[in-house]
Amino acid sequence: MFSCNTSTSGHSTFLLTGFPGLEASHHWVSIPINLICVVSILGNSIILFLISTDPALHEPMYSFLSMLATSDLGLCASTFPTMVWLFWLGVRELPFDLCAAQMFFIHAFTYVESGVLLAMAFDRFVAIRDPLHYASILTHSAMAKMGAAILVRAVLLNLPGPILLRRLRFPQVSVLSHCYCLHCDLVGLACSDTQVNSLVGLVSILLSLGFDSSFIMLSYALILQTVLSIASPGERLKALNTCVSHLCIVLIFYLPKLGLSVLHRVEKHSYPALAVLMANLHFLVPPFMNPIVYCVKSKQIRQGLLKRFQQKKVDVS
Repeated sequence: MFSCNTSTSGHSTFLLTGFPGLEASHHWVSIPINLICVVSILGNSIILFLISTDPALHEPMYSFLSMLATSDLGLCASTFPTMVWLFWLGVRELPFDLCAAQMFFIHAFTYVESGVLLAMAFDRFVAIRDPLHYASILTHSAMAKMGAAILVRAVLLNLPGPILLRRLRFPQVSVLSHCYCLHCDLVGLACSDTQVNSLVGLVSILLSLGFDSSFIMLSYALILQTVLSIASPGERLKALNTCVSHLCIVLIFYLPKLGLSVLHRVEKHSYPALAVLMANLHFLVPPFMNPIVYCVKSKQIRQGLLKRFQQKKVDVS
């Protein structure tokens, strides 16, 4: 930690942190992380391509899935560059403006993903609770409005963060806890009073992740109530099976965040490498796993993928 005696306003340099104690092996340690990033980009790009080109996938559920894939690509694009700079090029320095911009996009795409997961929970709720009116409720217009609302919320909730950070004073050189910039990390490094910044960050989280997770749980409580009222065991299982993919990606999205939060509160200084690994995984795992979950669980996605491969073989022949 550098002294605050040399603090400047908005002209600080931030140093990225890799895996403490493993600096000499960063190239090797980063190989699986980089592979996860590449697979995430390819997987989500394939999902977007399939949904946009296959008329059979032009349904509300797959429209929301395309929004999810887009947010995953945005999250990869926000975190991947600084990982490459640090692990492969050995570049640790990051100017304030670039750090603040990265912070904005990381949090914005995280909030977009959370909002899309809530929209998908609503989609499953309507499909099970009121299947006869499903198409009339989730029209293209309604989905476009939901997507726009999710995006606007993410921007508005994250816009004050970088602006308020500019009024703070930082040491001329500050060491970050991760290989990317996060709001809580930057606020913790400031030499000025950060009460307003902390309050804005807390409100932002409550109105995004807190709000979304609460209503996702409410949606599933209502879904479970509806399913239990179905007389046929076979129909119950069929109804629940339509929610498995979404439930998996909800757990994949929220559980790493919960694990990282617990680790930070227990004793992150005793396990610095584990804390950094968890911090990286909680951003890398959802974009990596989401395409895999939907390819495994969705028959339509598998059929669309198979159709493309067969068409490619015919064209080659």
